[in-house]
Amino acid sequence: MCAMIDSQSAEKISRMKKLRRTLSESFGRIVLNVFSFLSQICVTKMSTRNCQGMDSVIKPLDTIPEDKKVRVQRTQSSFDPFEKPTNQVKRVHSENNACITSRTCSAGKESPKVRRHSSPSSPTSPKFGKADSYEKLEKLGEGSYATVYKGKSKVNGKLVALKVIRLQEEEGTPFTAIREASLLKGLKHANIVLLHDIIHTKETLTLVFEYVHTDLCQYMDKHPGGLHPENVKLLLFQLLRGLSYIHQRYILHRDLKPQNLLISDTGELKLADFGLARAKSVPSHTYSNEVVTLWYRPPDVLLGSTEYSTCLDMWGVGCIFVEMIQGVAAFPGMKDIQDQLERIFLVLGTPNEDTWPGVHSLPHFKPEHFTHYSPKNLRQAWNKLSYVAHAEDLASKLLQCFPKNRLSAQAALSHQYFSDLPPRLWELTDMSSIFTVPNVRLQPESGESMRVFGKTNSHGKGVPNSKH
Repeated sequence: MCAMIDSQSAEKISRMKKLRRTLSESFGRIVLNVFSFLSQICVTKMSTRNCQGMDSVIKPLDTIPEDKKVRVQRTQSSFDPFEKPTNQVKRVHSENNACITSRTCSAGKESPKVRRHSSPSSPTSPKFGKADSYEKLEKLGEGSYATVYKGKSKVNGKLVALKVIRLQEEEGTPFTAIREASLLKGLKHANIVLLHDIIHTKETLTLVFEYVHTDLCQYMDKHPGGLHPENVKLLLFQLLRGLSYIHQRYILHRDLKPQNLLISDTGELKLADFGLARAKSVPSHTYSNEVVTLWYRPPDVLLGSTEYSTCLDMWGVGCIFVEMIQGVAAFPGMKDIQDQLERIFLVLGTPNEDTWPGVHSLPHFKPEHFTHYSPKNLRQAWNKLSYVAHAEDLASKLLQCFPKNRLSAQAALSHQYFSDLPPRLWELTDMSSIFTVPNVRLQPESGESMRVFGKTNSHGKGVPNSKH
C-alpha cells in the first residue's frame, strides 16, 4: 500500500513539474511579445518629477494612491557570467566586454541580399530568428546561466554577440532574460546596445546583439592614470545621452558600472546589460536594494532604501566620471557595505537630518556606527578634477548623498562642463552618433595612434569601420 502511494505521489510530482515547465516556457514567449507591444504605447503616457532638473520622467512615489501601490521585493539576479562578489577589489569584466560594434542598416530598409535570403522562394536560405542563422566564432565567456560567443550572421555577414542563456528544466525562462529582451526591443538609440534578434528554443534563449570589441573597464585598464580630458567629456556626454533616453521612457538601468558601458572602435559608448533594468510603467512602492555593483551603489541604497528612481543611476554616473578623470575608482570598498559607506562619508561628510532629510528613517542608518566626517571639496580627494574647467562642479552635483539633490541626466547634459562642445550635438536624432558631427572625435590616449578609433575623413572626425 505504501509503495503504491509513493508511486502515485511521484507521478503527481512529475506531472506538476512538467506542467510548470510548460507554463513557464509559454509565459516567456507571451511576455516577450506583450512587453514589446506595451513598451511602444506606454512611453507617451508617463509624466513625473523626481531628480533635480528632470520633468516628465518618474512619478514621485508619495503621489501614488494607496490602492495602486504594489510591494515588489527581489534579490539581485544578474546574468553577468563574469561577475564576482561585489566586495572584491579586483574588477571583473562582464559578458558584454566583447559585445557589440556593427550597427544595423537604416530601420525598415533591408539590403537586396537580406531580402533574397528571407524570400519564401529560398526556403533553405538562413533567416533571422533561427538558431542556424548564426555561426559561433569563439567563446567570450561562460557563467552559471549564460555563455557569450562572438558570432557571425549568415544572413548579412555582420559580427554579432550571442548571449546564450541556458534554460533550467525546472524553472523555464528566467524572468530577468525576459525583462532584458523586452526592454531592449523597444529601445533604439545610438548609445544603447542594439538587440538584433531573439531565438527561443526548448533548451536555450539566445539574445543576438551587435558586436562591440571592448568596454570602458578594459579601456581604462589599458590607459591607467586617467583618460584624455576631451575623451572623458565625449564618453560622459554619450553616457548621459543614453540615460536621458531611457529615463524619459520610464526605465532605470540599475547596474551602471564601467563593465556595462561598451566602447566601439570609433569611440561610441553604449549602455549594455539590462538584466537588472526595471521599467516603472506600473507604479511600485518598493524595489530591491540589492542592485548596482558595490563601488557604484549610492548611499541611499546602501542604507537600505527601496524607494528610488532615476537618481539611482545618476550616482553611478558621478562615480564613473571621477574614475575616468582620476584613473582610480571613486569609492573602492574593500570589505563590505559598512566600509563602502565610510569611504563615501569620508569625502562627502557623514549625513544628518539637516543635510539629508529622512536619513534616520533608513533601515541601516545607525549614527553611532559611523565616524563623523565633515564634507570636503572633491578636488581634495581627486586632484585631477581641478585640472578641467567645471569638472568638479559637475561631479559634486552628481555625487550628492541626498538622492533628490542629484542632477538628472537631462540637466547634466546642459551643464557648463559641456559648453565647449559643438551645439549640433544637442540637435542629433536618437539614432545619430555624436561622431557624425564634424570635428567630433576621440583624441589618442598617451602612446596610441588614432587607428584605434578607426579611419578619419577629410573633416577630421572618426568614421566607423562598418556601415551603420
